[in-house]
Amino acid sequence: MNMVQLHHLGLVYVAYLLAAASPGPSNMAIMGVAMQQGRAPAVFLALGIMTGSLFWAVLAATGISTVLTTFAGAIFVLKIAGGLYLLFLAVKAGRSALAVHSRSAGTIDDAKPIDLYRRGLLLHLTNPKAILGWIAIMTLGLGPDASSTTLVAILAGCAVLGLVVFLGYALVFSTGMMGRAYLRCRRWVEGALALAFGAAGIRLLLSRP
Repeated sequence: MNMVQLHHLGLVYVAYLLAAASPGPSNMAIMGVAMQQGRAPAVFLALGIMTGSLFWAVLAATGISTVLTTFAGAIFVLKIAGGLYLLFLAVKAGRSALAVHSRSAGTIDDAKPIDLYRRGLLLHLTNPKAILGWIAIMTLGLGPDASSTTLVAILAGCAVLGLVVFLGYALVFSTGMMGRAYLRCRRWVEGALALAFGAAGIRLLLSRP
């Protein structure tokens, strides 16, 4: 791997880290689950989100997602599905914010780990911006002379960075301090989540294919 490829690889890691760590529907979901339900549920949700991210990464690496972007219908369907799912999460968060009572932030929700994992996976798979983002990352990191080693380095490196970011959100926001803060500000937190999910869903539904 030459210096040019290493430079491109560094740019890929920085771009992915900034994209993964920036506040968005996925990280907001992890934060909400961590503060409301505790560490274990948030970790399973984060693992689902990471799996969805890697799914789009592999598609981008094989060029299949480039084909998807050629057909506006495929992106349109994902856009509608993603927008509606975000609005569904907004409604759930809004109803929770309006509820009089709430479970302790340290308790485990009735949802099974596989359900939380599936929720995280669905949240990321219905995000068309993830496809376009990974296409941009692969374009940035894979030049004409890129080797298979470079591709493996991109996937492995971004997987590690993604786990650090998403699991970091789950661990930090499930601490006792965050749990106590959630109990004091539950309605404000869940109201903010409802607004964030709602705004993201509407923006996605109204965006151009």
